[in-house]
Amino acid sequence: MFEKSIKAYEIAKEYIPGGVDSPVRAFKSVGGTPVFIEKGEGAYLYDIDGNRYIDYVQSWGPLIFGHADGDTLEAVFETAKKGLSFGAPTQLETELAKEIVELFDSIDKIRFVNSGTEAVMSAIRLARGYTNRDDIIKFEGCYHGHSDSLLVQAGSGAVTFGNPSSPGVPKDLTKHTLLAKYNDIESVKKCFEDSNNVACVIIEPIAGNMGLVPADEKFLAELRELCDKNGALLIFDEVMSGFRASLKGAQGLVDIKPDIVTLGKVIGGGMPVGAFGGKKEIMDMLSPDGPIYQAGTLSGNPVAMAAGLVTIKKLKKNPEIYIELEKRAKKLVNGLKEAADENNIPLQIDVRGSMFGFFFNEKEVKNFDDALNSDTKKFAKFHQEMLKRGVYFACSQFETGFISTPIIDELIEETIEKAKEVFEVIANR
Repeated sequence: MFEKSIKAYEIAKEYIPGGVDSPVRAFKSVGGTPVFIEKGEGAYLYDIDGNRYIDYVQSWGPLIFGHADGDTLEAVFETAKKGLSFGAPTQLETELAKEIVELFDSIDKIRFVNSGTEAVMSAIRLARGYTNRDDIIKFEGCYHGHSDSLLVQAGSGAVTFGNPSSPGVPKDLTKHTLLAKYNDIESVKKCFEDSNNVACVIIEPIAGNMGLVPADEKFLAELRELCDKNGALLIFDEVMSGFRASLKGAQGLVDIKPDIVTLGKVIGGGMPVGAFGGKKEIMDMLSPDGPIYQAGTLSGNPVAMAAGLVTIKKLKKNPEIYIELEKRAKKLVNGLKEAADENNIPLQIDVRGSMFGFFFNEKEVKNFDDALNSDTKKFAKFHQEMLKRGVYFACSQFETGFISTPIIDELIEETIEKAKEVFEVIANR
């Protein structure tokens, strides 16, 4: 069934570390061999062995209109004919910036970069430069890319300052990163007590990298108050939730405004892109207007801008898409929950817009500690068996799933029927 993928993986490992260009793709947490993809079309992925999968990953979020969307491809083709990159301004950048700024009350100006990691790295530098402070507060389980200051793990005991979570990251950098517990305002207060040098608090308002774990609105409101009280900036990392949870991301669901927002994924329509934006007085600190340096040769790449522009325009023209996608996401997870219950398998579920998540866990998941109590062995078995049946879920218990417009009710019903088979297999092991 996976013979060609197995062979391709062995060859890839000879030339690429681990055989992949992003670690989660190696299937280490679910076992087996990663499937090598030949093409995507609408709701489906096709691997090099000819297997077809209903795809609930959708390139980890960007493809809200599914694979090879006709409008997006046409925009990419027409733009590419004029040249792939110029390293100079184009009107496409301004057009996409205008579309985003008009939607987000918290964004007066925006700058495009090439990835979510770069967007967050730049946003933190901006916050540090604007406040003239060094420390940052982040939350356990929230992933903001692989820049040095953010690759941290908890310190020992009551110490809130982080330690490097990867070799190659100097302690001198992570000592400026304080760790708090998601949805726990007391832990944030402790961080502010431990440092009077906090430049910013960065959070995924809808966490997608410990599985789908939304922040409580009260918690976000208290976070806003704490930042204001202590003169720190509040950064919402909406690389994943932006244009996924709603047309305005998490900010369309809660009435809390950050000082800086990071975006990515959907705003590139499948092309590599990232962005960070915020209040005018903050963004005007960036070079060339201000002293804080940030640059990139491929930033605002015209092909990526064209793909993002057509995607955002389609979403703005048809905002009811989010209502339909959320209905489908709820239908999927409710079906999974019912099938799990029938086999006495504990399953926690949640949905935000077109984002969904499920944990093999007896208790509701509110933070990273809760998520870590999930049964990852059960998830691995579930993933393996669903893959065999032609359903492609994220290859980690700690990742979010996504619904795209081509994933219609019939495909969700098909997925649920296959899940019933798999839960029976798991229950009878």
